[in-house]
Amino acid sequence: MTRATKSKADTPPAPTIPPADVLGRLAALKTTGTPDLKQQWRELFVAEPPPYNRRFLESRLAYRIQELAYGGLKPETIQRLEALGEQLDGGNPILRRIRGDDKPIAGTRLIREYQGVEHSVTVLHDGYEYQGRPYQSLSSIARAITGTRWNGWLFFGLKNRRGTA
Repeated sequence: MTRATKSKADTPPAPTIPPADVLGRLAALKTTGTPDLKQQWRELFVAEPPPYNRRFLESRLAYRIQELAYGGLKPETIQRLEALGEQLDGGNPILRRIRGDDKPIAGTRLIREYQGVEHSVTVLHDGYEYQGRPYQSLSSIARAITGTRWNGWLFFGLKNRRGTA
């Protein structure tokens, strides 16, 4: 089983972009309205845009513009990446959707000032340590500090309000 997508023989090819136009098009992405970004998506990908946020559309369009102007990955590179992906998940699509462990490396110290007091948390292999006591989650530490429920990742600045780390 491979990661290759369905054949694009039925769809018309995407336009080529002269390399001289790349910088101007990339700079314009920041000021282009979302409906226009979606239209560019239709033109460059020859498909409907996904229902993702503006930042995703901008970054993916920027990559696509450069890809069309300068060329994409070599076929050998694509094959190598597919082979590595198969080694990692054995071709199981369910495993591809499981989020990796994005916990900070053990030994990392997280420091947060709250109401004029500096609080330090040490990341352990199996949890966290705050004031000499073990905790299973950052949220429980944030609750111990504030007395209210908090998302621990948000409280310690590991995630912004939009949900990205």
